[in-house]
Amino acid sequence: MDPECSQLLPALCAALADPRQPVADDTCLEKLLDWFKSVTEAGSSLLLLQDSPCLVELLFQVLKSQDLSSGVLSFSLRLAGTLAAQEDCFQYLQQGELLPRLFGEAGPLGGAAWTAPTVRSGWIQGLRSLAQHPSALRFLADCDALDTIFSLQGDPSLFVASAAGQLLGHILGLSMRDQAEGHCSPQACDWPACAQRTVSHIEESLRSTATPRVTQALNVLTTTFGHCHSPWTQVLWVRLSPLVACLLEKDPVPAAHPLVDLLLSVARSPALSSDCGLWEMLAQTLSRLSPTQAGPLALGVLKLQACPQTLRRQAFDVLLQPLACVLKAAAQDAGPPAAGLLTGPEGDAAVEGALLSSRSACVGLLCQTLAHLELLQPLPQRPSPWPQAPLLGAVVTVLRFCNGSAVPASDVGGRLCVILAGCVRVQRAALDFLGTLSAGTGSRELLPQVFAVLLDHLESPDSSPTVLKKAFQATLRWLLSAPKLPGGCDLDPHTQLFLRELLPVLQKRLCSPCWEVRDSGLEFLAQVTRRWAGQAGFRCALLASEVPELTEQLLQDPDSYVRASAVTAVGQLSSWGLRATPAGPGHPEGPQKSLLLDLLHVLSTDSEGFPRRAVMQVFTEWLRDGHAEVAEDTERFVARVLQVASRDLDWEVRAQGLELALVFLAQTLGQPGSHCPYAVAPVEAIPPGRLAQALRAFCRVQLFEFAFRALFDCDRPVARKSCDLLLFLRDKAAPYDSSQEAGGSPDVASVEAALQRWRAGEQGQPLGPLEPEAAVAVLRSLDLEGLRGTLAESSDHMEKSPQSLLQDMLASVSVLGDNEADCY
Repeated sequence: MDPECSQLLPALCAALADPRQPVADDTCLEKLLDWFKSVTEAGSSLLLLQDSPCLVELLFQVLKSQDLSSGVLSFSLRLAGTLAAQEDCFQYLQQGELLPRLFGEAGPLGGAAWTAPTVRSGWIQGLRSLAQHPSALRFLADCDALDTIFSLQGDPSLFVASAAGQLLGHILGLSMRDQAEGHCSPQACDWPACAQRTVSHIEESLRSTATPRVTQALNVLTTTFGHCHSPWTQVLWVRLSPLVACLLEKDPVPAAHPLVDLLLSVARSPALSSDCGLWEMLAQTLSRLSPTQAGPLALGVLKLQACPQTLRRQAFDVLLQPLACVLKAAAQDAGPPAAGLLTGPEGDAAVEGALLSSRSACVGLLCQTLAHLELLQPLPQRPSPWPQAPLLGAVVTVLRFCNGSAVPASDVGGRLCVILAGCVRVQRAALDFLGTLSAGTGSRELLPQVFAVLLDHLESPDSSPTVLKKAFQATLRWLLSAPKLPGGCDLDPHTQLFLRELLPVLQKRLCSPCWEVRDSGLEFLAQVTRRWAGQAGFRCALLASEVPELTEQLLQDPDSYVRASAVTAVGQLSSWGLRATPAGPGHPEGPQKSLLLDLLHVLSTDSEGFPRRAVMQVFTEWLRDGHAEVAEDTERFVARVLQVASRDLDWEVRAQGLELALVFLAQTLGQPGSHCPYAVAPVEAIPPGRLAQALRAFCRVQLFEFAFRALFDCDRPVARKSCDLLLFLRDKAAPYDSSQEAGGSPDVASVEAALQRWRAGEQGQPLGPLEPEAAVAVLRSLDLEGLRGTLAESSDHMEKSPQSLLQDMLASVSVLGDNEADCY
């Protein structure tokens, strides 16, 4: 502990023990406890107490006070547990009977303070920290703490109840730690006392008819098997598994979700996964639970690394049954309704009943099924062969039920038409899964059906903005995975036809009165242009539509998010030569208006930050890719952009300006392929002539002034980025010899004076004309390495120090004198 903290600690402990002092809020106490934990983890707790006896005095004073706040009392219990986690310190605290008085009936447990959940939570967390060695187990037995922990499992506070269950699992693991070293006796009478009592309590709870008690026991076992993988856990499972199996004989199965968590925890345990009885129990559970309850278990089984194949097939059938029922309920063009979807018997009366029982049950089951299959699809341990085509058919059918285009084949289908009509939750889940299926192989014969259902949702006036966004995202994923013609020169006929039908729909959505819809359409346009702009079919279809013209009009949209998306989209279109061509009586085949000027206007005048950030990103891409308007006069472009960006109040715009400056710097120095020019790489010598020309170009575009000003920016990310840029530039300019240039020694005094003013916060005064010699001289004089180290520290590193925390807490009770608090 620092000497400064040691001096402050006695006063703080006295203030904490004084009920008249409102010392601090719970956040400060939590930070103080974290600090004590770090101190004890780094050294001896006993030495800490011997050097700071005020801590022991605080714990004794807590026991004497009747009016102490629940927050301070909880903090003291947790502090005592943290200190007693080391056995020598535990023995030291036991000498004065301090621990029994804190955690036994004589302490808060038997007083009025126990009614506060904060105190009960502190008591549990204190014991959790303390229970790290055999002496702690004897202590728990001596003070009858187990009975209290058992009762706290049913505490009205969910936080307290959960913590009590986790503590029981920890105590069981600690008490059996010695058994893990050698042979674990199968006889319960040979187990440690704490383990016997805990297991007996779990057995009693599992036999209970009260579901909450069963839930508590299952949660303790889940914690135990999840953290302990020693051989003794196999003995414990053999003893308790018959009681767990008895739960499956009840109707309905009690505590189904905790039971699923337990069985999956056992199945993942290396010590238990070889038990054949476990796989039989999992199979029985899959057949006994309701479809909604069995879904998470089926997914968990399929994610296991090692599992019997028959169980995997059963689990996959459980996941697929809801979709098989939907397929069977709709009239199909050809083939059996669920052909290839199920490996076992088709359908299930229980699943059908769950789908038709209520709208909420149907929606919940379908959304869960679609989400589980979406999670399973990219996993390497997914079932093989993967039924790609049947799943595509099923999800397309679900979407048709939602938009009313499905033809029911039975009374079940008629009910599903009513239940799923316009259901946004199911549409979102189905569109997400449909997008995921685009990564699958084969099933290209279903591509027209996929495109048709996506187009239906994009066209429908009933589609909500959320559904439209999901439909655009799924459409993009299918377009990106669409096959190309041999040679890769163009899209296949299905995709080209779909694009021709899609663009009028996109055009309509860009005119939507809902800003979310316009924004989703623009995002889709930008992404699909980035991928397909080089394909002739896409270019022809896009240029034949009004989409490019509408996109440019949306630069004036009233919503800032839409304007930002429009900037990105027109930037992409312009990069690929896909801008709208002016035509008409007024300007037949006239010249296009400069988009560069339009975007500069946005950068200079838009009141919101999102569009301005988007402009800077577009400009950076244009410079990197050699856009035609930029290439006409690159230096003039860079100078204008940096001039506007330097005055912007948004730090992200200024940071993006530095990114643009980096690209220009790399290109001018002859490194156009470098996306990160200040990355560690072998130093390449630059010819003196090129270096001198480059430095003069940097001065002309005022890159030095922009970077120097950013170096003292009040926003740390901007300053760090500028520091990196200048370090790279200084290294590249190392061979530069200013004495060979005309003009003699550079006058750097005025530049350094300006930098001093900028450092002091006077950013208004410009630097003025700057010569390469002066710029390089100033660059070499700056301690950039030291500045980078300073900037690497967090902005509140001083305020986060333990000394600052102690000072702030003492200042809140006026223990410090004037100006001694580190209040920030």
